Amino acid sequence: MRTLVEAATGFPLILFTAALVVVVFFWLLVAFGVMRSGSFDEDLDLDAWGMDGVPVAVALSLLTVFAWFLGVGATALLAALVPAGVVSGVLRPVASVAALFVAWRLSCLFVRRLHRLFPDEPGSARRTTRDRTG
Repeated sequence: MRTLVEAATGFPLILFTAALVVVVFFWLLVAFGVMRSGSFDEDLDLDAWGMDGVPVAVALSLLTVFAWFLGVGATALLAALVPAGVVSGVLRPVASVAALFVAWRLSCLFVRRLHRLFPDEPGSARRTTRDRTG
């Protein structure tokens, strides 16, 4: 347990942890009706990232959660396998960047599945047409 807490609060994963805290508080505010889930959709288009068709809050929340879990897991694995030192200090940022890349790909896969639940989102019709044609 101590290893997981150290991994989540150590550099560079503290950035993912802070983002996860923001995501959790955002969804708590949505659950209590203070905010709405589409409040970020007016200004940001995630088509270039391959995550269009769902609200921006959903896509970025998925990205944050996946990046945090993968980053903490990779850092905890490094802590168990690699002794503390220079090699561990170099591998932690590399593992975090790799976790972010893998999280992005996983988020794209999940968004493709979720876009049918949000038919009024921009890109949903375009993606549905593309899915039908192959």
